[in-house]
Order: sequence, then C-alpha cells, then structure tokens
Amino acid sequence: MTGRGEAAGASGTTGEGLRPAGPELPEPSGVDLARVALRAAKEQARARGAAVQQRKQARRGGGLRSGARADGRDPLPLGAAINRLITERGWETPAAVGGVMGRWPQIVGEDLAKHCVPLRYDEDPDERVLTVQCDSTAWATQLRLLAPQLVARLNADLGQGTVRMIKVLGPGGPQRRFGPLRAPGSRGPGDTYG
Repeated sequence: MTGRGEAAGASGTTGEGLRPAGPELPEPSGVDLARVALRAAKEQARARGAAVQQRKQARRGGGLRSGARADGRDPLPLGAAINRLITERGWETPAAVGGVMGRWPQIVGEDLAKHCVPLRYDEDPDERVLTVQCDSTAWATQLRLLAPQLVARLNADLGQGTVRMIKVLGPGGPQRRFGPLRAPGSRGPGDTYG
C-alpha cells in the first residue's frame, strides 16, 4: 500500500487521489453559504419574473407593441406592403405579366392594341404562354408575324424566359344561338358558312 501512496504523491495528488496536493480549501460556511443561497434565490426569482412577464404579455396580445426603432410590426406605405406581400408569396411573375396586360398599348403600339387583346398567361414553367385574341384574321396574321420580336421585347421587360410563346387566336364565329327559328336537321348558324 505504501507504493501506491508514494506513486500518487509523486503525481501531485494525495493518497486519496481526489484533491490536488497543496493548500486545502476550507468548506464554505456561514456567510459564504448565505451568499451562495442568496445568489441562487435571486436567479430563481429572476426566472420566475420573466415567466410571469411572458404570461402577462400573452394575455395582452403577445407583446405586439412597437418601440422606438423600426421593426416588422410598424405600419408600411401601401405600395411597400403590397410589394412585400408579392415577394413573400412568390407572385412576382404573375404580377409582372398583369402589369404587361395593363401596359399593352405601350408595349405593342396603339394600332395593334386596338385590334389585339391579351387574354391570359399560363405560368406553368413548361408552358409560359401568353394568349392574345385578335378581332380579325388580318390582325391575327400580323401578330403571328410579329410574335418573335414581341416575345423578345416582353422577356427584356419581364425577365428572360418569362414568356416562351405567344398564342394568337383569331376572331370567333358568330355566337351560336339555338332558338325557335331553326331549320330541322341544321346544326345552327355554322352550316351556312361555307
């Protein structure tokens, strides 16, 4: 047993191996114990106070009060609020295409805009087709010839790849009405064209 004690003593610890060799620290007593207990009680009280404060804020509406500095809860101008909503929801492309439909006369010119109207935009990534209806076959042909330049202009305005193709619809035939004045066996007004 003395060999182990000597080996332990040589390594810098006492025979027990638990405490460092050197001056032993006295056990906390009296005033020191009171200070430790007071510090622990203060920390617990602080934690309880924070919990009580959180419960009070939850009852009052979650603490949704604006302070002196700008944060996400402050009121915004309408334009900024709409832009933030569009960005958060990922509506940039549909909103931009809607803006194009509103500025159609400035983009294609007054003459073409009088006879050709954008109907819809298919935002499917594989499609990205802008459908336009013309009031005569001559204007539909003209728009079909101008379609590559118009696609390039729209993509320059909206961002590359926003519009891949323009689908041009000609004028529709007369409205099909099936009423009491119909010849037996006819298919309606379509059978007289042709």
